[in-house]
Amino acid sequence: MCKKNKSKIQNPVLFVGAGPGDPELITVKGQHALMEADLVIYAGSLVPEAVLQWTKPETKRISSASLHLDEIIDIIENAVHKKKRVVRLHTGDPSLYGAIFEQMAELQKRSIPYQVIPGVTAAFAAAAAMGIEFTLPEISQTLILTRMAGRTPVPEKENLASLAKHQASMVIYLSMTLIDEVAGILADAYGEQARCAVVYRASQPQEKIIVARLKNLVKCVQTENITRQALIIVGKILEVSHKNLKYKSKLYDKKFRHGYRGSK
Repeated sequence: MCKKNKSKIQNPVLFVGAGPGDPELITVKGQHALMEADLVIYAGSLVPEAVLQWTKPETKRISSASLHLDEIIDIIENAVHKKKRVVRLHTGDPSLYGAIFEQMAELQKRSIPYQVIPGVTAAFAAAAAMGIEFTLPEISQTLILTRMAGRTPVPEKENLASLAKHQASMVIYLSMTLIDEVAGILADAYGEQARCAVVYRASQPQEKIIVARLKNLVKCVQTENITRQALIIVGKILEVSHKNLKYKSKLYDKKFRHGYRGSK
């Protein structure tokens, strides 16, 4: 007979997606986790402190901006063994560039249970702010979320030039310091006259949206002095306006039959 060892730890560590910055764009489940937390370790370089308004006054808050992995895990382990409710708060959605897997691996070594609460990533906050749809019928049905290789390498088969050849809707994270190279690669694939956008701090009070042709992207970014915490968006969907919308979804076509709407 197989036996399953039960953890002596009652409260799992919660990895929570803080959302793109607006404290009201955290999920209800994430908000509840913060409200119940005794300790919150948050990505201080990215998560606005406004999101921490959901914590109790007595909740201990620690920024992980200056901490390395071992320090973070030691703090978590110490709190967990004191039966504290611990939230590890990451920007956006923790599964996307969140470096959570390595933290989970360390917690597993220590037999510390954990759960993940997803969040709203900045790409979707940017789309909401711009009023765009990444997957327009017959224009683009694919969305690529990627980044340029920097100090963190990117697999060769996933380099930006290879992905850009698809000419799909694309959102590029963590690449503002390489804007010259990004603009050149995108211009080669989409054409230098293609429309692109840069969204700085989507959903936050400092939000700024720049729309330009790829040939002017670098100049526009330099003029606005945007060097980080911004997304680069490109794709044919940016060429479509409400006035020139040609293709529409079959879902709401009155002649299109499906399981919930037959012919009349």
